[in-house]
Amino acid sequence: GKILCETVIAVFAILFLLPSSLLLALLVKITSRGPVLYRAKRMGVNGTRIEVWKFRTMYADADRKLEQMLAENPEMEKEWREKFKLDKDPRITPLGAFLRKTSLDELPQFLNVIRGEMAVIGPRPIVEKEIEYYGPHYEVFSRVKPGITGLWQVSGRSETTYERRIALDMYYINNWSIWLDYYIFLKTVKEVFSCHGAK
Repeated sequence: GKILCETVIAVFAILFLLPSSLLLALLVKITSRGPVLYRAKRMGVNGTRIEVWKFRTMYADADRKLEQMLAENPEMEKEWREKFKLDKDPRITPLGAFLRKTSLDELPQFLNVIRGEMAVIGPRPIVEKEIEYYGPHYEVFSRVKPGITGLWQVSGRSETTYERRIALDMYYINNWSIWLDYYIFLKTVKEVFSCHGAK
């Protein structure tokens, strides 16, 4: 049911968005040094480790630069520890900022859906260090594939607290219905066209 439907959606999305994706890939390549795609390590269903594909939005050696910045800046280190992201991230390229704002950096994740690692709609993909923040909720959380979009992404996203992110993830899992997926899908389309993507 849902898996077949999402696979069909992913195939059609890849075909429909192919010209745009090729243009974005070219722009990523010519505007900054480094690979076109970034493979982000995330936790998949049942605690498996997956690589979530995105268009690269940061300068080369971003991970090494992050470690250096956090070591030199206690305030930045505190923000990263609390949110696992930075509101003003100097690692992001100008094109990367646009891709994130419009959520276009996440288009390659339709390939993750076809590979069976992700869903089109689902809870937020998390890194391994975030498991401890989910506490007893993680056992239920880990039974569901992470989604390209989800309730958190259409509910304020970067403006929400970490506790609210977890609450939204668990609400989605515990109250799933096809109508909730329809709502999230339509809200995602609206958010993308109004450029309310991630910061």
